Amino acid sequence: MKAAFFMRHGGPEVLQYGDVPDPVAGAGELLVDVHAASVNAADWHMRAGRYGPVSRFPYVPGRDFSGRVAALGEGVNDFKVGDPVFGVCDVGQDGAYAEKIAIKAAIVASKPDALSHAECAALALAGLTALVSIEDTLQLARGETILIQGGAGGVAGFAIQLAKHIGARVITTASAANHAYVRGLGADEVIDYRTEDFTRKVSACDAVFDTVGGEVALKSFAVLRSGGRAAFIASGASAPTSPRTDVRAYRPKVARDRNHLERIIALVLSGAVHPPEIKHYPLPDAAAAHAMSEGRHLRGKLVLDVR
Repeated sequence: MKAAFFMRHGGPEVLQYGDVPDPVAGAGELLVDVHAASVNAADWHMRAGRYGPVSRFPYVPGRDFSGRVAALGEGVNDFKVGDPVFGVCDVGQDGAYAEKIAIKAAIVASKPDALSHAECAALALAGLTALVSIEDTLQLARGETILIQGGAGGVAGFAIQLAKHIGARVITTASAANHAYVRGLGADEVIDYRTEDFTRKVSACDAVFDTVGGEVALKSFAVLRSGGRAAFIASGASAPTSPRTDVRAYRPKVARDRNHLERIIALVLSGAVHPPEIKHYPLPDAAAAHAMSEGRHLRGKLVLDVR
């Protein structure tokens, strides 16, 4: 099968396009013909070796996808060949930048006809991360105020819409070029991170959801009220250490399961959340997509068109 892969760690230029062995569905797995895969920051962190060296090459990155069932592994009876599905690879598994992927059937969900493969791929990991962060971890409630850092990104964009659906007041940061976009998602207040210091404009927030990391993450503690809480997804495997003892810091545990994927679809089909703006790249141009993603100034999601 064709795939985008790398044979050594490095920059976007190490990504190649060519043939790799076909996967085979094991017991409890599906073999899926991939139609679309999205690009996530985790993909280029893995490619650059920031998660440590991989154990085997060629290495096919990619954590979420949409496609059709090509074969059923032993014991799988809740899908049939030809069914449209989407999903997020299990923790420790990649491989979506390819024409086929084998994945546990239990963590895959049905793709609705109303959404394209590109939309479902773009919603999968971004939506899952936002749901776990906003609903499960922060337990955001109606009437609360939340600051969402990096509002134009895929995860943050979903989080803005979800927070508004819950009934929260949403403040977000974005470049001036993206202010109209994030307001369209539902943001009540937008701060230009390039020209304004958010710590001087925001205070007494009930919650913070940080998707940026670095200094932004550390400064985010300053805007919380006493008893507030913050969730961080761009600061490594654990939340940054809080300089305050009166607030709580969390690193959401984004486990894979069908229930959360079905919750994403229910929110979209109800109109509570809309798919993100998508920029398409053909699979052979995965290196260019990585270069764009690493620039960290994109809006919405990047999707690789596999078929």
